[in-house]
Amino acid sequence: MTSAIITVLLLLLFAPDWAAAADEEIYPADYREAPAGPPPGQAIRKYAEDAEEGAPRNFGVQAVHDNRLFATFKADRFEHQWRERGVELFLWDVAGWIGNDYDKLYLESEGEVLLEENEEVEEAMIELLYSRNIARFWDLQAGLRHDVEPNPERTFLALGVQGLAPQWFEIDATAYLSEDGDLSALIEAEYELMLTQRWVVIPRLEAGLSAQDVPEYGQWQGITDVTLGARLMYHVRRELAPYLGATWSRKIGETAHMVDKAGGDVDSGAVVAGLRFWF
Repeated sequence: MTSAIITVLLLLLFAPDWAAAADEEIYPADYREAPAGPPPGQAIRKYAEDAEEGAPRNFGVQAVHDNRLFATFKADRFEHQWRERGVELFLWDVAGWIGNDYDKLYLESEGEVLLEENEEVEEAMIELLYSRNIARFWDLQAGLRHDVEPNPERTFLALGVQGLAPQWFEIDATAYLSEDGDLSALIEAEYELMLTQRWVVIPRLEAGLSAQDVPEYGQWQGITDVTLGARLMYHVRRELAPYLGATWSRKIGETAHMVDKAGGDVDSGAVVAGLRFWF
């Protein structure tokens, strides 16, 4: 009994020293705890400050490259369309921007060329937009749009949002106020369905709206038209992807009624082949 009590007392007396010895075996002599992050409300230091001179002095500082200038150009749709009744069109939908993570300047253009002997441009517009990041995945955009075709030419003020909705739907919604005071809007939505790492199906929805009757441009109040389409794309590499697809357009509401009354086409379908690329 006495020997058991002595053993317990020895264990209690030397246990801290044994624990310290165990720690010394686990951690090297120069071990240091990782530095704590910045206090709440204090900005994270950037990896490289502007105009920094001399030898690097920022080892161990978190990398945040939000002060750099980037630029890119992308042809979202660059395609040949074979429509009903033997009509062939070339369509382009391109955009380029320059800026940083928070502020960008966009230059965009979209239009159609009727592929006949004279290759008449049916629609053509160009936009210059300032884009400001207002939330995660969302930008607020404002600027100018100019329609070169159809005649007569028009200029608009533009205000809209662009970003990723839940479930990764790409949304681009813009309201336009013309120089004549006509208010309209355009909504575009896309979704990239990955079949494999290279094969992608992209459903697309586009809808136009008008707040007034503008008969000289074939628009009446309400939803004016809807376009549905899907494109099967193969990524040769991330910057280059040919595709095949189909698209269907229809006039809606009063616009459809007036176009049909004038003998125009209310709806039309097309097979498309094109190329998406960026650099």
